Amino acid sequence: MIEFLSKADPGRLRGTALLRLDFNTEDNWRMEAAVPTIRFLLRTASKTVIISHRGRPDPGLIGSDKKIGAANAKLSLEKDAANLENLLKRKVMFLTFRPLGEAKKAIAAAPDGSVIVLENIRFFAGEEKNDPKFARELALLGDFYVNDAFAVSHRANASVSAVTKFLPSYAGLEMENEIKFLGRAIAKPKQPLVFILGGAKAGDKLGVITYFKKKADWFLLGGGPANTMLALRGMDVKKSIRDTDPKSLAALEQFALFGKIVLPQDFVWHKSAIVDFGPKTVRAFSQKVAAARMIAWSGPLGMIEVARYAKGTLALARAIAKNRHAFSVAGGGETVMFLKKHKLDKKFSFISTGGGAMVDFLAGKKLPGIVALEGRALSRERREALKR
Repeated sequence: MIEFLSKADPGRLRGTALLRLDFNTEDNWRMEAAVPTIRFLLRTASKTVIISHRGRPDPGLIGSDKKIGAANAKLSLEKDAANLENLLKRKVMFLTFRPLGEAKKAIAAAPDGSVIVLENIRFFAGEEKNDPKFARELALLGDFYVNDAFAVSHRANASVSAVTKFLPSYAGLEMENEIKFLGRAIAKPKQPLVFILGGAKAGDKLGVITYFKKKADWFLLGGGPANTMLALRGMDVKKSIRDTDPKSLAALEQFALFGKIVLPQDFVWHKSAIVDFGPKTVRAFSQKVAAARMIAWSGPLGMIEVARYAKGTLALARAIAKNRHAFSVAGGGETVMFLKKHKLDKKFSFISTGGGAMVDFLAGKKLPGIVALEGRALSRERREALKR
């Protein structure tokens, strides 16, 4: 059973909170989603220490402060700390990369009420290895742990998974929303249920199709998933983005003629590649969306970074926004940024902070970061025993 921060005994939320967030976006929208959790902790915890990441550091530049420097400057969280300070309208302390023992001393010396952002956690060698020794050291920085980073909870990393073995652990407010709203799509989907699946790789969306093949009414495919299916049906998609992994293709082939999958009928080409779909497809997709009572969308349906190739994606987004009767969910960095750019994000019932995490959750997979929270509201005595 997961203990949610919103329902936790305030008496157990004293001391220093170790808060896992995800700042890995082009702008601050995931950070903004975490602000309610930070404000909640400011009312209960003495200090809040934020763990996050950005990008994927070169493995050869991990673990040494001499190597981290300029080579990974673009992945530093220093600017994120400054952005968070603007959002919270209060001082935020940033700790440059250093051994965790030194970070612990700096945290201890900080005054009560402090919000502290650690340097990119992926600069530490033990993070992506889910190293229990590193997780134990990380746990020494706080008195309890909160995961509000749904977007990275499909990864078994030390600050997402292993750390919960050593601290009382809770799901943050945004994590609670993700579990609640996405769980609704799995447990009690309203019919007609329509999935819109785009992005680069079809294999990434296979789990959703497999899990919902009986429950869903339609799967509308665009981008890489559509091109892959069109190729499996015998169309020459030329240089279009598509899945070429043999294992993915073998698994996808069983759905090549699946009647619930709806593919584009007309196309926009650029340099021998499909970059968008045309008006016939817009009408066909929009009809399905208009009749839906639940819609889940992950991944852009064209080359949306170029305005003239984003028309199909934009038309479908507007069709979803017009459907006031449907429960609509969208996720994935590119998709969410696109909706925000066109001021359509508020027209959706729920915007997920997850990309791959949302897809995995909807595919019925057990996310390591969520599984790790189950039954982890440990007693103080048990936590101290584990640390020793």
